[in-house]
Amino acid sequence: MPRDRFLVSIGGRDLELSNLDKLMYPAAGFTKGEVIDYYTRVGPVILPHLAGRAVTRIRYPNGVEGAHFFEKNKPGGTPDWVRLETLPVPGSTMSRETIDFVVVDDLPTLVWLANLAALELHTPQWRVGADPDLLVVDLDPGAPAGLRECSAVAVLMRDRLADDGVAAYPKTSGKKGMQLCCPISGRQDSETVSRYAKRVAEELAAMVPGSITAKMAKAVRPGKVFIDWSQNAAAKTTVTPYSLRAQEFPTASTPLTWDEVEAVATGAAEPHHYRAAEVLERVEEHGDLLADLLTEGPLLP
Repeated sequence: MPRDRFLVSIGGRDLELSNLDKLMYPAAGFTKGEVIDYYTRVGPVILPHLAGRAVTRIRYPNGVEGAHFFEKNKPGGTPDWVRLETLPVPGSTMSRETIDFVVVDDLPTLVWLANLAALELHTPQWRVGADPDLLVVDLDPGAPAGLRECSAVAVLMRDRLADDGVAAYPKTSGKKGMQLCCPISGRQDSETVSRYAKRVAEELAAMVPGSITAKMAKAVRPGKVFIDWSQNAAAKTTVTPYSLRAQEFPTASTPLTWDEVEAVATGAAEPHHYRAAEVLERVEEHGDLLADLLTEGPLLP
């Protein structure tokens, strides 16, 4: 076996890891081995949010400064123990009626994807064969608005959703914005969920038109926070909690407490995008701040 390849056994599965010294985040000196180590250590909290969901990967074979590609279909050489689900993909850019999606139900599959340089993991709001069990509110700031403005809008959105009995849990996107994730019943289709999200987004935009927009047009977004209600469409995915992001440094989509969000919104704390090591420290301190997403939520009005 070449010197840059290593056989390991994880959860009773044999995997071949390769090129562990390759820089994935050159500016941070963060290697592929460290990517695999991060996903291994964050496994206990990320796996419940991946389980049962068809995962879209964004792969960076030569690191974040190199070329990348989106991957939905199973890659060549997929081990026979990896769970696959054949699902319809209407409107596929590859003119395929179905795709064999990877489902990450266990640590060996997660490590296998990390070894393929799948830095980013994105999942839909539904589990295979079911209606959405999550409502996601994506808060996308248009410069010069940033994470502070997103935090202020997040508090408004939290309170508005609470009026309908919907609990919201915040996380950073790992890039410039953030998301609110809300457990729902899993007994309403994606069109119903999207309509509800759009209605609430438009309410807030009407309430604070100078700071919030619910319109897709990029021309109206500068200086405002766009509440992207469309993320709840069945064909859309959102970055999975704890997933790394392909930025200059290895940031991750990080669950937050509402105290942290309010502190940023009021100016009591500085906005912060958490890196891999910080996320692992937070997991050790808090556990999974999004654990409540794994329990059934309410029907949407």
